[in-house]
Amino acid sequence: MYKAIAANKRNTVLIMAVFVGVISAIGWAVSYVYGNRNITYFVIIAAILYAAIQYFVATKLLITMTGAHEIKKRDNPRFYRVVENLAITTGIQMPKVYIIDDPAPNAMATGRDPKHAMVAATSGLIDTMNDQELEAVMAHEIGHVQNYDIRVSMITFGLVSAIGLLSDIVLRMMFFGGDRRDNNTSPVVLIIGIIVLILAPIIAVIVQLAISRQREYLADATGAMTTRNPEALASALRKLEQHGRPMKKQNSASAHLFFNDPLKPGMLSRMFSTHPPLKDRITRLLGNANKF
Repeated sequence: MYKAIAANKRNTVLIMAVFVGVISAIGWAVSYVYGNRNITYFVIIAAILYAAIQYFVATKLLITMTGAHEIKKRDNPRFYRVVENLAITTGIQMPKVYIIDDPAPNAMATGRDPKHAMVAATSGLIDTMNDQELEAVMAHEIGHVQNYDIRVSMITFGLVSAIGLLSDIVLRMMFFGGDRRDNNTSPVVLIIGIIVLILAPIIAVIVQLAISRQREYLADATGAMTTRNPEALASALRKLEQHGRPMKKQNSASAHLFFNDPLKPGMLSRMFSTHPPLKDRITRLLGNANKF
């Protein structure tokens, strides 16, 4: 557990480095196309500022995107007490509790650290799961808080959304922006620049996938250790196989933050899913049940 937390703190630095590196590559492409190398430095500075701002405001942005609303114990005593008991059991500070009005059963945790964490569940999850299953799912989400997955996930969220947006803007500028400052730009450099801009969002998604899938397995194990009831989490995952559906408000940049993939299923979504298959998660849980 402690090794996982330390690894996640190191991953935070690595992700920030990847973020600045990819943004720098975009800046390099634009600077060569427009014949002004100073653009690279401006883009790097902007990237660093964006990453710093994202670190503090991404949670509020995500809450707005999902339509989540904060609750108190009187609003939904059953759900609130589950989170409250898990916070006491794990020894973490009580996170803020939110509900997302959506019939799709799902949950999430986010925040920059355990002291600024929030957890949420959809109304569909609360209605679908029995008490033990609800506790198991939220123990999984509290596991993300314990393991500092929430910090890594929020930075990844910023990485993916920023790079996708910036690449789209720059590509439009290159094709529809009129005359460039340097009309003698080499066609080879122009082609390399376009390739960089196309590959940048793909690299960002690959980073997102590599981090997210392993974090889900770890959070499953952490949640099972907390409740000492891996069968309840396996049962919740089986219900998701039967009753799971895409969420009404979807965003690929934040998909990795949820308990189950919230996106509409399809060939590409399965190939680039931020979550391991539900069957694999169930198999791992039950295969290690005696270790929890």
